[in-house]
Amino acid sequence: MSAEARDPTPGDLTLERVFASPDLAGTTPRMLKLSPDGKYVTVLRNRDDERERFDLWTMDTASGAWRMLVDSKKIGTGAEISEAEKMQRERARIGDTRGIVAYDWAPDGRSILVPLDGDLYLATLAGDVRRLTATEGSELNPVISPKGGYASFVRDQNLVVLDLSAGKEIKVTSEGTGTVHFGEAEFVAQEEMARRTGYWWSPDDKRIAVQRFDEAPVGVVSRTAIGAETTRVYDQRYPEAGTANVLVDLYVMKPDGTGRVKVDLGSETDIYLARVDWTPDGKTLLVQRQNRAQTVLDMLAVDPTTGKSRILFSEKSGAKSWINLSDAYRALGDGSLIWWSERDGHGHLYRFKGGKWTPLTKGDWEVADLVGVDEATGRITFTGNKDGVLERHLYVVDLAKPGAVTRISEAGYWNTANANRDASRIIVTRSKGDQPPQVLLTDGAGKRLAWVNENRVAGDHPYAPFLASHRRKQFGTIKAADGTTLHWEMITPPLEPGRKYPVFFHHYGGPHSQQVSRAWGGATQQAIVDRGYIWFALDNRGAANRGKAFEDHLFQAMGGVEVTDQLAGAAYLKTLDFVDPGKVTTYGWSYGGYMTLKMLQAAPGVFAAGVAGAPVSKWELYDTHYTERYMGDPRQVQAAYDKANTVADATKIADPLLLIHGMADDNVVLEHSTVMMARMQAGAVPFETMLYPGQTHRVAGPGISVHLWTTILDFLDRNTKTPAK
Repeated sequence: MSAEARDPTPGDLTLERVFASPDLAGTTPRMLKLSPDGKYVTVLRNRDDERERFDLWTMDTASGAWRMLVDSKKIGTGAEISEAEKMQRERARIGDTRGIVAYDWAPDGRSILVPLDGDLYLATLAGDVRRLTATEGSELNPVISPKGGYASFVRDQNLVVLDLSAGKEIKVTSEGTGTVHFGEAEFVAQEEMARRTGYWWSPDDKRIAVQRFDEAPVGVVSRTAIGAETTRVYDQRYPEAGTANVLVDLYVMKPDGTGRVKVDLGSETDIYLARVDWTPDGKTLLVQRQNRAQTVLDMLAVDPTTGKSRILFSEKSGAKSWINLSDAYRALGDGSLIWWSERDGHGHLYRFKGGKWTPLTKGDWEVADLVGVDEATGRITFTGNKDGVLERHLYVVDLAKPGAVTRISEAGYWNTANANRDASRIIVTRSKGDQPPQVLLTDGAGKRLAWVNENRVAGDHPYAPFLASHRRKQFGTIKAADGTTLHWEMITPPLEPGRKYPVFFHHYGGPHSQQVSRAWGGATQQAIVDRGYIWFALDNRGAANRGKAFEDHLFQAMGGVEVTDQLAGAAYLKTLDFVDPGKVTTYGWSYGGYMTLKMLQAAPGVFAAGVAGAPVSKWELYDTHYTERYMGDPRQVQAAYDKANTVADATKIADPLLLIHGMADDNVVLEHSTVMMARMQAGAVPFETMLYPGQTHRVAGPGISVHLWTTILDFLDRNTKTPAK
């Protein structure tokens, strides 16, 4: 423990308790859904004695009574899931989750499709569970069709439909083998585009749009997944920046595979299939096509009977920018479209009807998600930050009164939500600095109808014993070099007059992320503060939810302005009379790990020590869709990549560095760290390292999390220790 860190006192959090069961945040339900008739709420709830395992539960919205529908231990076989399903879970950031991870309501509200341990089950509200498949391979992307006649899934790279009344399987496609896949989303679609599936049912069950992709053009990366006792080498098709992507086609066919037509996606084959949807009447397929440079997004209207397409409209970025994808859109029954766009510099909602655009929201703030549309009344429900960037709220706007936005959620919280189609019933998840996530069911006006999970920190709540010593977040701002306002958050131990404290400076720094908010930050922050550190985080230029110009600072300039802003945060900290200026440490993971390396290289002596977890070191090694979106194609702008990378300046690192990586990471592959290790070793630059056999990009799990954070904090303690006099 450093000289500034205080001895533990009763009520202090230990790392062992932070990562033990039950979860200190209380019950943490996932995948919250309303039944089609709105009578039930279903959730995946983790166990008190095994926080990583989830079971399916339901709540009667009238009585508030809870019961378990599917016990994952009782029903599951415990079979190992396929490598393909493991990788899908990694893409969804649930790689360490066990039990039930997804489910799908039947449209009649009487049954639920549940994938478990690689097979499929159909559960009824009466508690009966019927096994639908019993195969060696996993069934991927399972859903029930919109009319309820079929269950569908991908098996062995082909789409399969199961007639639920007849119990008969139909192999819709058969050509999927080798590098060819049907019904799946390719790697970059899952990892970078938030698209998890590769097939889409029409509303009337008559047709299915099915993606075909061929990985043959994509380079092979031999990924060595090093475990504790075994090492496996995977020849993974990984599209590194500046190299070929998969070849994508889209077909429309009947559920039995007949009547197949190919969708006209245009003459250019080097494209991204961003989104696919059907209009409510099933007569038109809506396809979002993005160019390789991600500067143009075309909305195509496709005739499903012929495959012929036409461009409805296009979104185009500026010269030094890109197009962000979104799920905040909805095709309406009258043929119009509610659409999210950053065309005025901020993310807002528009109505596209008859070729004309009507802005529904506007201002110096951002719409985050479209929650629901009541087509009968014209009410649109969405989330955004109109009341300030530190909070996220639910709002409504009327189609007949564009711009007249009303907040319907309680001030002081960070909210997310999902709802039935017209948002007459909304499941709201909210939290704040001293309140772990709560879940409530509201009506369309935001009035609470029932608690789904009140999660009040009192009585036998796991966090209740530590609430008395809980330290609140403080917020403030500094100015960037160009005068831009930057927000920070800080948590301090109880400050003693005249005493100076070390700082744990957490950062991410990359795009599409906001670190500073009023949301619950988790028990790890409090454990770090209990150890005697000040917790500090700052959102630099390039972060999310501040508008397009704020984000565009990163265009072809990663490792530049965000490093400058974070260093300005460190300089601010050193002006505070309760901060020990020689004991400011810095920590980051993934892009944050990259930032640690760049900051130590840019400003030797500023930080007492730095921790880089799973850092990117050469952007040419990262994938096409993410990297080229911000940096451009390295075949065209190699100089920008050279400046952004960390390897060339590896020998400039003079401060203590701890480098951490999972040895089976398929996202930021281990090579990013080994190339840095080799360069620093060749330059005689000392550093420490910790590698985790079998761990992927998210190093976590029973025992592992405690080891990881003990390693990090012991390293920082050693390097903030006052030398003996």
